[in-house]
Amino acid sequence: MGILDGKAIVVTGAGRGLGEAYAVHAALAGASVVVNDVDADLAERVAENIGLHGGRAVASAHTVADPSEAEKIVDLCTTEFGRVDGLVNNAGLNYETPPWEDDPDTIRRVVEVNLLGVVYTGMAAMRAMREQGGGGSIVNISSGAFLGQRKLATYSATKGAVVSLSSSWALDLEPEGIRVNAVCPVAHTRMVWQSERSLRAIPADRTPSKVAPLVLFLLSDASEGITGQIVRCNGRQLHLVGHPHFKQPILESDLWDTASVERAFTGVLQAHLEPFGLEKRMPPRLRELVEPSRTA
Repeated sequence: MGILDGKAIVVTGAGRGLGEAYAVHAALAGASVVVNDVDADLAERVAENIGLHGGRAVASAHTVADPSEAEKIVDLCTTEFGRVDGLVNNAGLNYETPPWEDDPDTIRRVVEVNLLGVVYTGMAAMRAMREQGGGGSIVNISSGAFLGQRKLATYSATKGAVVSLSSSWALDLEPEGIRVNAVCPVAHTRMVWQSERSLRAIPADRTPSKVAPLVLFLLSDASEGITGQIVRCNGRQLHLVGHPHFKQPILESDLWDTASVERAFTGVLQAHLEPFGLEKRMPPRLRELVEPSRTA
């Protein structure tokens, strides 16, 4: 018996890479799978491969970026398999450029797929789950880039929004028994590594299949009671990512004018400035304090 026996799962962006790994592993674990990808040929190939190995799958070429199309992805699952028990919101676009060279049309496409696509497909899935009596799991694929990464401002912003969205949904859907978690996978895929040569050189611990077991667990009943979490997996490492929080010390004043704000930042708050970005870069003011002591 597989961990997903009897479940019906939708995986978006499943034509290759991480999405294909999630879809194939879900089928091998006993699930019936809707393999969604805007590239119809890729979706059909993955669905056929699942069928050849004894699994159940149907292909969908609808786009998540259109709410009516997103609805059709979920409707296909209920029509073909009778219900929807899980959704993996994986479809996404990458976009790398210095922020001052951002292209508005490309920004719009990235936001429509990476953020609105998650919203539209998630809404359709949660409505279906509620109509069938509640219960189910939504796994939204984010990225460690949501912490901030060079030349990935738009992509990072959408992935940060997915994390916030997941937390809000987790609160709203807990009474319905629907779990919502965000996964930040690290794997070498075509979206990140463009050349065939680099893809052939993928380290064994950075292949998409190394991340799939985490997603399967979150889709399964074994993850009951786990919701609202951000989980990062890079093949070798598995850990939770902390949610933003109000940091101590919290200073109080009857009136914050610019002079008192400056005193706060040159005094107590200066020592508590946060490293920023995925690379945890120190703010210049802190570097100025640390570097002289290193050379002394």
